[in-house]
Amino acid sequence: MRGQPAFDPTLYLVAGSDAVRGRAVADVVAAAVRGGVTLVQLREKTLPDAEVIAAARALIDVLRPLGIPLIVNDRVDLAIAAGAAGVHLGQDDLDAARARALLGPAGIVGVSAGTAAEAATVSAALADYVGVGSVYPTASKADAGAAIGLSGLRALQVRLPVPVVAIGGIHAGNAAEVAATGVAGIAVVSAICGADDPEAAARSLRAAMAAGRGSRFC
Repeated sequence: MRGQPAFDPTLYLVAGSDAVRGRAVADVVAAAVRGGVTLVQLREKTLPDAEVIAAARALIDVLRPLGIPLIVNDRVDLAIAAGAAGVHLGQDDLDAARARALLGPAGIVGVSAGTAAEAATVSAALADYVGVGSVYPTASKADAGAAIGLSGLRALQVRLPVPVVAIGGIHAGNAAEVAATGVAGIAVVSAICGADDPEAAARSLRAAMAAGRGSRFC
């Protein structure tokens, strides 16, 4: 049986140069981590490969001393070249079986699912978590698809054999209701990357999540 890597998906930041309002990605990520981010994904869709690798290495320098893994979006080859902890794969990317073979048992492999059909393809032998959404409408990802809402999120959770990270349109104003569904974590882009103060934004999200999780036991 594959030993699964240790990571905390509670507050998962997806960051890239197109989302940080002209600031250095590493600076925004460092501030967000001080506010409570527990896992980081680098998502760069248009940069040359060498620049993505350099950006990933800069983030690893920030995150590794804190014990926070860096995930690279889409590209297993770039994740390996940079020394990142793993990769997140969309439905049109490399399949999870190949990614697992390349990364080995210690690598983190995340996959996306937004429908029952996609959820049915997820294997606990290959994936470590599933990003589910878009929960709410979002402008951060052009191909996010129609929002599934909280009911759709709950419906997919019961079908999935690995931890679920909710994504899409989540912010401090709705994070509590998302957390109350029992997800392992939430992933955000603009709620932190677009904030004037990424550290304070992360703290607000963590507080909202704690409130939502507490409400499940009231």
